[in-house]
Amino acid sequence: MSARLHRVLRGLLTLAIALAALVLLPTPSRAATPVCALACDTLDPSKAQRDTFPVPQVNLGGRILKLHLSDPDSMAWASIDNGVSGDSVWLDRSWDRGKSWDGLLGKASIPGTWTGTRTLMYNLTDPVGHRRGWIRACGDAAGVTCTDWAYPTVCDGTSCDGADPATAAGDDRPVPNTTLFGRTISLHVDQKNGMAWGDIESGGAGDEIWLDRSWDNGATWPEGSSLGRRSVAPGKTTTRTTMFTTRDPRGLMFGGAVRACGREAAHQEGACTAWVRPAPSRARAAADALMASYQTYEGWWRSSWWNSAVAVTSLIDFAQRTGRHDYDWVIARTFEQNRGTFPAGVRSSDAVEGHFISRAIDDAAWWGVAWLAAYDHTHERRYLDEAVTIAAYVHQYWDTGSCGGGVWWDRERTYKNAVTNGLYLWLTTSLHQRISGDTVWGDRAATAATWYQRSGLINGAGLVNDGLTGDCRNNAQTVWSYNQGLAIGAFTQLWRSTGNGQYLDTARRLADAAITSTALTRDGVLTESCDTGTGTCDDNQKQFKGIFMRHLADLADATGSATYRAYITQQADSIWTTDRDPLNRLGQRWAGTTPNQVDWRTQASALGALTAADGL
Repeated sequence: MSARLHRVLRGLLTLAIALAALVLLPTPSRAATPVCALACDTLDPSKAQRDTFPVPQVNLGGRILKLHLSDPDSMAWASIDNGVSGDSVWLDRSWDRGKSWDGLLGKASIPGTWTGTRTLMYNLTDPVGHRRGWIRACGDAAGVTCTDWAYPTVCDGTSCDGADPATAAGDDRPVPNTTLFGRTISLHVDQKNGMAWGDIESGGAGDEIWLDRSWDNGATWPEGSSLGRRSVAPGKTTTRTTMFTTRDPRGLMFGGAVRACGREAAHQEGACTAWVRPAPSRARAAADALMASYQTYEGWWRSSWWNSAVAVTSLIDFAQRTGRHDYDWVIARTFEQNRGTFPAGVRSSDAVEGHFISRAIDDAAWWGVAWLAAYDHTHERRYLDEAVTIAAYVHQYWDTGSCGGGVWWDRERTYKNAVTNGLYLWLTTSLHQRISGDTVWGDRAATAATWYQRSGLINGAGLVNDGLTGDCRNNAQTVWSYNQGLAIGAFTQLWRSTGNGQYLDTARRLADAAITSTALTRDGVLTESCDTGTGTCDDNQKQFKGIFMRHLADLADATGSATYRAYITQQADSIWTTDRDPLNRLGQRWAGTTPNQVDWRTQASALGALTAADGL
């Protein structure tokens, strides 16, 4: 054989071996990007809160391959037992319903004389990335085998993917139908249970209908494409999908959006309706949409420190007034992830020094309000203790050497304003109510109330201006709804704890001024000065109105006033009818005028109003 022919044959043999190897390789998988939800990928299984087996174990040549899952952690791991040295185990994780996957996650081989091993834990879902995953265990023991995937079916309580539309509690069509070559494609929603299905009518054999489901407002839908896909049968003109849910509490995914899509067989073209989020109730719809912006691993709504305190307070109020516990985990998560220290720029523009404290006295106080609400809802002592720590810090800035009293706004003692003093007054009287045998906080509350009433913060029209001048006069600056609301709430709570009628009279006078003055109410709708004309509100101002509604609702509860209750209802009705899109996103302007900003701050604020109305 010539040397040239030998080289050719050797090359062909090498190519044949390479091609054979390619045939034997499994379907290529993606490189894994680490995921953080309640914990980050690669957590040790010894830290799992639970160990369950969501799919059957697999016998792999006498080896036992198992998929382990801890629902409270939303994480999984894999194990292999009865094996020998060199046998291996790993996880696959898919974000597109098993079409492709992040493979070989946590791959581990049985060492030495052992007979088994396990992987580390990996997240099942990625709520921050708005991705819902499937996961399975795989093993290699002279051959590769995998378990079934978990969890291919989404369940929200007893409502699960694949349910028959005949079992729906209602049939709402919240967005217009779409048409395609004479076919009508419709999206149907069972609002009560947050379920949806689609149908196609006036069609022909081979036409198709399906749902898409997205966890990020319709931007992407890899996990949820072509759900329930069905074809029109020969001789028929219509068909429908099964029902699919829009919330995955197990995966910490809330507020999923759905749309109905169809394909006309002859032209191979498709069309879809608009995206929709169901609304089981107005407040729950608002809460679900708010959760889409929650940073699960960090435990806050990113980029606004004090606003996050108000947002979690809004969720707690929702739970308290509706009796739902969907978001109780958010309370603990926010507390545990944020009570430490953070350099300036990480949580706030100021350094956070532990216990939610920074140089901004009012920022700390907002967190005190949140943890008192958490204590009321959960009865966990740690939240009350945290509120005491925060209130004690705020009290350090009560200064009788300036204006006869009052709390400074900042550590540099530059300004005495309404928000900080309204917060202090509310915190002191609320602590007095919750601490058995207390006299210290009660005395501080009484002193603060007397000072507040005489300070000049309340002007002659019964409205609260922003603060005091250097010579301790009302500075005539903007009347903001949250200053008005804090004062209403504080004096209402003082009346509750003392029975002193003058406090309730003050709360009533402040409320009556707010709902009748054009400084805060226009055409019956609560309106900030930045809501008018072509103005826009900054990130702080976006959240003011929800705080007002929280405290007006407290006064309405205390007095039973039909006037206050009607006003609260009017706000909720206006938000729902003029300030909401099909994804239940709620804007800054509750009258629905433009320009109307929409983000998680406006969402949390509007949730406060809807919760107040639902709780009447």
